[in-house]
Amino acid sequence: MCRLASRRVSVCLLPLGLALASLLAGSAAAQERRERTLEEIKAEAITRAENGGYPLIGLDPADVREAFASIHTTDKDEWAAAFIAVADRYMNEGKSLEIKDPAKANADFVRAWKLYSFGRYPVPASPGKRRAYAKAIEAFLAHAHFWDPPLEVVHIPFEGSEIIGYMRLPKDATGPVPLVIAVNGLDSRKEDLSESFSAILPFGIGFLAVDGPGTGQAPIKVSETADRMFSRVIDYLQTRPEVDKTRLAIHGVSWGAYWATKLSIVEHARLRAASAQSPPVDAFFQKDFLTKSLLGNREYLFDQVPALMSVFGGVNSIEDLEAIFPKMSLVSQNLLGKPTTRMLVLAGVLDTQVPISDAYLLLSSGDVPKEAWINPKGGHLGRQAKVWPDPVIFKQVIIPWLARALDVAAPPQPQ
Repeated sequence: MCRLASRRVSVCLLPLGLALASLLAGSAAAQERRERTLEEIKAEAITRAENGGYPLIGLDPADVREAFASIHTTDKDEWAAAFIAVADRYMNEGKSLEIKDPAKANADFVRAWKLYSFGRYPVPASPGKRRAYAKAIEAFLAHAHFWDPPLEVVHIPFEGSEIIGYMRLPKDATGPVPLVIAVNGLDSRKEDLSESFSAILPFGIGFLAVDGPGTGQAPIKVSETADRMFSRVIDYLQTRPEVDKTRLAIHGVSWGAYWATKLSIVEHARLRAASAQSPPVDAFFQKDFLTKSLLGNREYLFDQVPALMSVFGGVNSIEDLEAIFPKMSLVSQNLLGKPTTRMLVLAGVLDTQVPISDAYLLLSSGDVPKEAWINPKGGHLGRQAKVWPDPVIFKQVIIPWLARALDVAAPPQPQ
């Protein structure tokens, strides 16, 4: 049984976009912001797969269509089972080819990982989606097994549990190396960041990817004090002789950018730099933005608000979210305006998921000049279809900035 909110909405009972369809069923304005129907989700997902759009970057549209052919209702487990079935085929083939054709096996593992991941999208909120997530981790680690330099799975003791992270260090390093702590967003995971941040290794920079509070394998939920998890990560890095303790940075996307921004303040003495991509700061956490922009948001594929609820403990209704959200504001926490590390703030003016005003507020606060990459035609994370897709922003903007901030020269270009 799901608890009914005072608006008579049981968001944990209704899957996919229908969770909020009921919640929005009150006014004409709300109807205009209704969540996508199942058929609309399918059509939009295939379009994004064809165009390399998030969250279907790297998925074969044919695989997506095959999975959708088995989805006829909005049941979360039916969704998960359909994508698991397609992914299992690639996973099994990959296992059979690991010895005789490792390149093909690796490609199969990547394909399986991305399909499993979309099977648990946006969050693993049912038994089937949790199974898809577990399989996604298995497939990713099978893929990462082929990496050189290798991926290290680290286990950091934390409050009776552990923080699980993925670390990679540059090959043949002759001394301690600078390192970036990479933090995921609401529906991405440390696996995604590890794949992306592999591109920073040729600069002589390592990375440690961790799931942010309330997501993935993180040991705690989101709260006003959950940044302590990242402080523990910094503690751990200071015990690693391979890491240059004086050249640590943090990068976060969306929700991860919130943590990157907060850490740039509370840990500014131990961090050299922070890059924050569409950071929620203050306006994002206000009731007006929640009800007028996040509910029924169509830049997000589906179920953004139920996904947001899931990262907190004890949040089961919109009223619960409205009550706790303002406490997360960096203004409410009296942090904005305090000393920060060097920062890069990335954002899109047309972002409907995090208001551009939060980026401007952050840029005009604190004690040191900040750098900005603001795309006037960009949406969330500054992305712009076919012009500034996620991989291009990452490789052309984020990585070069982090290298400069960590005093690392660009790697030599191949002849």
